Amino acid sequence: MGARDEDPERTGFAHLFEHLMFGGSVNIPEFDTPLQSAGGVNNAFTNNDFTNYYISLPKENLETAFWLESDRMLSLAFTDKSLDVQRQVVIEEFRQRYLNQPYGDVWLLLRPLAYKVHPYQWATIGKDVSHIEKAEMQHVKDFFFAHYAPDNCIMVVAGNTDTETVRTLAEKWFGPIEARNVKPRNLPQEPAQTEARVLRVQRDVPTHAYHRAYHACARTDADFHATDLLSDILSMGESCRLYQSLVKEQELFTDIDAYLTGSLENNLFVFSGKLSDDVDFETAEAALLAEIEEITKSAPTDDEIQKVKNIWESKFLFNETNTLNKAMSLAYFELIGQAEDYNTELEKYLAVTPEQILAAARKIFRPENSSTLFYEAKLSS
Repeated sequence: MGARDEDPERTGFAHLFEHLMFGGSVNIPEFDTPLQSAGGVNNAFTNNDFTNYYISLPKENLETAFWLESDRMLSLAFTDKSLDVQRQVVIEEFRQRYLNQPYGDVWLLLRPLAYKVHPYQWATIGKDVSHIEKAEMQHVKDFFFAHYAPDNCIMVVAGNTDTETVRTLAEKWFGPIEARNVKPRNLPQEPAQTEARVLRVQRDVPTHAYHRAYHACARTDADFHATDLLSDILSMGESCRLYQSLVKEQELFTDIDAYLTGSLENNLFVFSGKLSDDVDFETAEAALLAEIEEITKSAPTDDEIQKVKNIWESKFLFNETNTLNKAMSLAYFELIGQAEDYNTELEKYLAVTPEQILAAARKIFRPENSSTLFYEAKLSS
């Protein structure tokens, strides 16, 4: 459950619930106090596709985690005080991070420019702060019981324990909670983009910023790994193409990046950069488009591909050393398919060929598939 599951007229609820879930459940007034007494720590994060809650604690106190999580899945306390407090926290976060921070509203502008139908058109924080300001208790209860349920949850336990212990605790603490017959997800699909889109805004920021987004594949598509490596070839590190050409040699950008948004459904392949002083948008864009055209003409070199593959292998192996990271990875792969696929993920990256990367570039980087945001710095008076 993530921001894509929200009512378009009540956005920001998935993120609001990330906060509400720590405000007390039906039988436990405070979530953190018993967890801290058991030597545990916890946190959570929300994105457009899912919300992830996690706990780390000594294995001797494993049952404390089951007890706490099962109670807040059973039902939150739903007190006016908790809703008022967390509503104000989220409103303040919206204002500070998205409305009052330089470049903070980029994704509030770029998402609805690129997506016209799919709920990826709004950011996790929501479309408008008024949606959270007007959140009522009944709206909150309806959202909770529509999504927070055993039949809509993936639970992973990682560490020094055994399957039988975990199964026993799961049956004890989650077995009595009734399934809530969560409705199958039936989201509107974004149609193919047929013409380039452009938005120009002026803001009180230090320098011009340029953002160009192309629709790309979904996380489970066959060409995802090639597309991901394509972004790394273009912008991973100071030896990459974009940095060498646009920052170091031509000095048109002070920074430039290319990345996938990481969505489960169709991603955006985004180019983002801040322009150097006295460089205009037309000059900067022309240089970037020349680099994009180059990657669609010929495949990357073996050295370029091997470099980014080596980095991916290092990241993957390093991730294996952290129990929490491994638990999150298993949960994620269960969400997109099955947990066992995590074991073959590195192989898929290492098997990508230059021809596959070239094919991905040609598929994505079409002018009619682009949405461009010119984020102009106001001239000082």
